[in-house]
Amino acid sequence: MRDAAFTDAVVLGMGGSSLCPDVLAATFAPEPGFPTLHVLDSTDPAQVKAMEERVDLATTLFFVSSKSGTTLEPNILASYFYEAVTKVVGEEPAGSHFVAITDPGSPLEDLARRHGYRAVFHGVPSIGGRYSALSDFGVVPAAACGIDVVRLFDSAETMAHACAPSVPAADNPGLLLGAVIGSAANTGRDKLTLITSPGLSHLGAWLEQLLAESTGKSGRGVIPIDREPLGEPEAYGSDRLFAYISLTDDDDADQDARVSILEEAGRPVVRIELSDPYELGREFFRWEFATAVAGSLIGINPFDQPDVEEAKVAVRRLTDRYDQTGTLGDQKPFFEADGLALYADPSNRAELAKAAGEDVSLSAYLGAHLARAGAGDYVALLAYVDMTPAHEALLTEIRTMVRDARRVATCVGFGPRFQHSTGQAYKGGPNTGVFLQITCEDTVTLAVPGHRYSFGVVKDAEARSDLEVMAERGRRALRVHVGTDVIAGLEQIRAAVTSALPPADSGSS
Repeated sequence: MRDAAFTDAVVLGMGGSSLCPDVLAATFAPEPGFPTLHVLDSTDPAQVKAMEERVDLATTLFFVSSKSGTTLEPNILASYFYEAVTKVVGEEPAGSHFVAITDPGSPLEDLARRHGYRAVFHGVPSIGGRYSALSDFGVVPAAACGIDVVRLFDSAETMAHACAPSVPAADNPGLLLGAVIGSAANTGRDKLTLITSPGLSHLGAWLEQLLAESTGKSGRGVIPIDREPLGEPEAYGSDRLFAYISLTDDDDADQDARVSILEEAGRPVVRIELSDPYELGREFFRWEFATAVAGSLIGINPFDQPDVEEAKVAVRRLTDRYDQTGTLGDQKPFFEADGLALYADPSNRAELAKAAGEDVSLSAYLGAHLARAGAGDYVALLAYVDMTPAHEALLTEIRTMVRDARRVATCVGFGPRFQHSTGQAYKGGPNTGVFLQITCEDTVTLAVPGHRYSFGVVKDAEARSDLEVMAERGRRALRVHVGTDVIAGLEQIRAAVTSALPPADSGSS
């Protein structure tokens, strides 16, 4: 890789194929003489275009990462960037800018051979995507960007020995953590709230997928809560278990104090401290082991993801329809005002209309929807918009208001990324979620080579299929479409939620 003088490396993947590289890219500073690592795990056209403009295509290496080699998102991203690189460097050398990471014999491997990819690295078929952090899917991009993977493996190996069958149960760190998570979930503390040091800020997203996709099925499971601002003890219900993962000398005094207050108030907190970022290898193994243990205690198979597959099939059906007909089919909102529109299936629509009564307004409908969340429930904001700090900040404001007023756990997910992560638990786990899906009109149009559909159409298909599957599962779900100005739309939602929610002190019962 160094001989080719690449300045940047971009992982094109979803879920387990991208989240470990994302953690490593955010945790480790770029190494001199190596490319800077980036991750693109979205079909939002603005996000795709932003990545294209962020790097120099002539000196960028792309890792196309997919276990099955059939996942829609990395395949269309690979097609788009292969065409873009070809326009810059020419057809013959374009393949040398790409590396495939996939299971042996997959369609992606065939594509890589045909296009002359620089290399193909094989995953181990028996390792599920979310357990693949310490396989080629996690460590090949890391190695290419100068991270000392041997040191990472040494850390993981230490934990693997500590979790061996010969170790007494009381001394086995993976078994202990899994026992805590599983038994807590079985007694109602199934909202595992993740708190991390600033330097480990992206670890929660990896843990979200591992926990949600492994345990959230058959109406049971753990609902991971990531990046929710810490509140006072009274903001939380009795369904919370907290995990504080900190990095030595990565101090956040306010956060440390708030965690201590939670402990003093009797809230259960698991503390794990890393003395060095390379101890992430240790934590990857610990949490994978613990998740399998927790799944066993909860009584589910932690190694399948049936509801993710169903959503993928639904997306394929819609995109195939678009290729054939040029349309995804009409959808009619049941409410429109001030540039926003609301959509729901007939059952959810009827319930919301009954609850809102004669007050036909955005605030009334959102208030009626959020009021469906009671003790033991959670509210998830699922935003099919560009994943930017500004958008996340507004979504965080909204979730915090909901948490404080309703005293329920809250989640924020960016689509379609979350579909390959927490989506499994949202559809197959306990029916305790209240979902507010947020979509927008794209201002950027990017064609997908070889297809009639664009990236925006794919994102729309993913949002539609997500809502469709949740409706089929009897989930409480509502879609808000905000138009082209996402910031203005989110501000309208924030204002409506503020108006609809009771004050925190009267709503925290």
